[in-house]
Amino acid sequence: MKYLKLCGVLLLLAPATGCGYLFGDKGFFRDSAGDYREAKEMPPISLPSGTSSDEFVDIYPIPKIESDPQFDDPDKVPRPAPLVSASADQLVRIQKLGEDTWALVAIAPGQLWPQLRSFLSAANIDIARMDARAGIIESTYLTLEENPRPTRFQFRVERGVQRGNSELHVLQMFQSSTASDWPVQSDDFFLESEMLRGVAQYVANSADTAPVSMMAEQSISAGGKVSLGDDDQGGFILLELPFDRAWASVARSLDLSGFDITDRNRSEGRYYMRYVGDEEEEGSSWFAWLGDDDEHPAEGVPLILDVETQSPEKMLIRMAFEEGGEPLTREQMDALLVLIKGNIN
Repeated sequence: MKYLKLCGVLLLLAPATGCGYLFGDKGFFRDSAGDYREAKEMPPISLPSGTSSDEFVDIYPIPKIESDPQFDDPDKVPRPAPLVSASADQLVRIQKLGEDTWALVAIAPGQLWPQLRSFLSAANIDIARMDARAGIIESTYLTLEENPRPTRFQFRVERGVQRGNSELHVLQMFQSSTASDWPVQSDDFFLESEMLRGVAQYVANSADTAPVSMMAEQSISAGGKVSLGDDDQGGFILLELPFDRAWASVARSLDLSGFDITDRNRSEGRYYMRYVGDEEEEGSSWFAWLGDDDEHPAEGVPLILDVETQSPEKMLIRMAFEEGGEPLTREQMDALLVLIKGNIN
């Protein structure tokens, strides 16, 4: 059993020197990053009759295209989603909702996974179980200086809400003679928080040099948990989160997106709001293209945003006009949804 102290890990990296026969264009460990430029197109592999092709998959699969709402005017090219995602301003942020705490990391799961393994190695924490496909690493029992009771940690890497982002969750458990399964919540939230912050700081300091785990990249989707869609009722946002977190995430997104929430009804999953825009960038915001230069077409219009539960882990978010309000066009409503989607995390 190991004795460890939860503190920052200082790594001293000595500059590497290479030999000609090992590195370089003709070396044993030559850089093959540019070999794709010389690659030639080849026909697909033809397997013998009766052979299963399930084991043959693309190394770099093309991600599925999200279903974006269709705009009314087919001759008008819609603007791309604004680059206002709340996860773009910092690489790593600690987020908390109730008793749940996690790290939001602005890199894909396949890049976070080897960083997590590197942290555990640097901190001299032994691994008892590792499952890259599930995104889970479990440590052996440790005895920490801060607490003499043997404890272990579970690290879970998940895709983030936005595409290309990740979430890191940490679960802590004391050794017990009666329980061997992981608890729903940590036995000690302080130890959980300290470990989470330690990993987050390590990732923030070394993400520029992070490699990519192809197994984790293929197993843990980097496509995000939020997408746009449309049906006969109009455009909507599909959010793969439980209601409590979805409700809080939507509220924060509305604030970041320039909406004033005038009222809310949590039991009905409904927000009453008006778009007020960005006062510091009046007339120059992303929305100015939908109307004239002096006033946003949606400014001041009373709107309703409903968070509808489709399943325990899936919410459908729709926007409608408040009764008696001035209606907006389908294009303007869809643009509002795009703006809100970009700030959900």
